[in-house]
Amino acid sequence: MPTYEYLCSACGHKFEEFQTMSAKPTAVCPKCKKRKVKRLISGGSGFIFKGSGFYITDYRSDAYKSSAKADVAPTAAPAKTDAAASSASPASSTTPAPAAAPGPAPAAAKSEPKASSHAAKKSK
Repeated sequence: MPTYEYLCSACGHKFEEFQTMSAKPTAVCPKCKKRKVKRLISGGSGFIFKGSGFYITDYRSDAYKSSAKADVAPTAAPAKTDAAASSASPASSTTPAPAAAPGPAPAAAKSEPKASSHAAKKSK
């Protein structure tokens, strides 16, 4: 059911009504109780796509996307203090070696297609 906007020309009260499309427009202002209410033409609401093919982030504005990128914290290592940096020697560093990149996946064995029985009957 749609939400309609109304404006009272007597008191200036602007309000919304949740009504069916077949319902008659509201005529009485809920604030001043006068019959000076007019239905406004509004922009309506946005579309909501439902289903497995749509995502809520598909239709985000560029401003939202850029602010979301700014919110992501960088993954830098914490800085060492001067005392900790001077007491640690480079030879005693316990930084683990980076992991090796995974190699290519093995190719799946392809099997020869079987000859159809129809082709075998033709050759006889």
